[in-house]
Amino acid sequence: MTGLLHQLSDWYLATLNQGGYWLIAGLMALESTIVPIPSELIIPPAAYLAQPGGQFSFVGVVLAGTVGSWVGASVMYWAGRLLGRPLIVRLGRYVGLGQAKIELAERWCAHYGPPGVFFSRLLPVIRHLIGIPTGILLMDFRWYALATLLGSLLWCSVLAWLGLALGQHPLLLAGSLHRFLALVLVVAAALAVLYYVFVQRASRPDRHRG
Repeated sequence: MTGLLHQLSDWYLATLNQGGYWLIAGLMALESTIVPIPSELIIPPAAYLAQPGGQFSFVGVVLAGTVGSWVGASVMYWAGRLLGRPLIVRLGRYVGLGQAKIELAERWCAHYGPPGVFFSRLLPVIRHLIGIPTGILLMDFRWYALATLLGSLLWCSVLAWLGLALGQHPLLLAGSLHRFLALVLVVAAALAVLYYVFVQRASRPDRHRG
């Protein structure tokens, strides 16, 4: 997995200047679907390059990431709403979206509602899947869209701030952007704790049913 992240990081850094904000938005759109691209590898390196005189700006990186995340999450919502649960469950297993994951996301959605959509943008696994159950459960798209937009804005802002802060202290990176992989591991560990706490809490009612 680490090797794959290195390859993705190499490709991204090599094409970032040419791809610009469109590349950031496109990858963040994919990240908000079932494609397992870590947002921690997309936003911080771009923000790192948002230095005076550089191609990117902090605000531009945040907006590109936020819009991309919103687009990808909206696609997931309408896929769940238009296809329906039976077809999603039937087809999901071919793309790593098993029934257990769908049910987990459904419990999260039913338990937390629109605020859960907002906080889901900060959590692994749930962040990628939350659009499907909200669509299946026919949550008002206006609330879903607003919660997704605000949550994505917060998440992208945090990641961009980290990248910009590291960019202003290049000695921390020892001259190599690959140190962002270490940042990914730290952030992922913190998010894993949040994921365990909140998702396990949302899953407790099902445990007592069995």
